[in-house]
Amino acid sequence: MLYVKAFHIVFIASWFAGLFYLPRIFVNLAMETHQPSIERLLLMARKLYRFMTILMIPALVLGFWLWLGYGVGKGPGNGWMHAKLAIVVLLIGYHHACGSILKKFERGQNKRSHKWFRFFNEVPVLMMIAAVILVVVKPF
Repeated sequence: MLYVKAFHIVFIASWFAGLFYLPRIFVNLAMETHQPSIERLLLMARKLYRFMTILMIPALVLGFWLWLGYGVGKGPGNGWMHAKLAIVVLLIGYHHACGSILKKFERGQNKRSHKWFRFFNEVPVLMMIAAVILVVVKPF
């Protein structure tokens, strides 16, 4: 079980690195006017999004393995797991929202400012803090 947990943490940390960085690329795309720079940023964003998706899959599979296979978070007194799973669902939604935003940038249809993307960039930070507190502290 410890190897499953260790690799789960590695893939979660790697996925989060992408969730932190891709919206930062969106900030730069929203500010950029020079077409060659826009193309370079779009290329970076596309590659990062694909890599993030690859990282997300084993992170989720290993997490479900811990939960369903080893019983982590099952039984009475494990309400924290339900809250954490809700955060996981929100993170998956955030991940797909990033993909949707990327498509809008590719089509030249972005209507949001770099300031909006700066706030959007903070969402995964807040979700990570909440998830770590739930897993470590197990408040309920």
